[in-house]
Amino acid sequence: MPNPKWRHSKRRKRARRTHDKAEMPTIGTCKTTGEAHRLHHAYKVDGALYYRGHMLVPAKDGAEAAE
Repeated sequence: MPNPKWRHSKRRKRARRTHDKAEMPTIGTCKTTGEAHRLHHAYKVDGALYYRGHMLVPAKDGAEAAE
C-alpha cells in the first residue's frame, strides 16, 4: 500500500477535513397539508403519500389504525 513520502501539515489535514461534516436536511412545509417534511422527498400524512402538495397514493382503509 502506498505511503506518503512527506508529512502533511496539521493545517493541510484540517483544511481537507472541514468538508467531511454532516449537513442538516432542508425542511419545508406543505401548503396543502401543513406537514413539515424534507424537500424533494415524498411524505405520509394520515396514511396517504404526498409529494409537492399532491396526493400520489391514497390511504388504505385500515392504515390509520396501524399507525
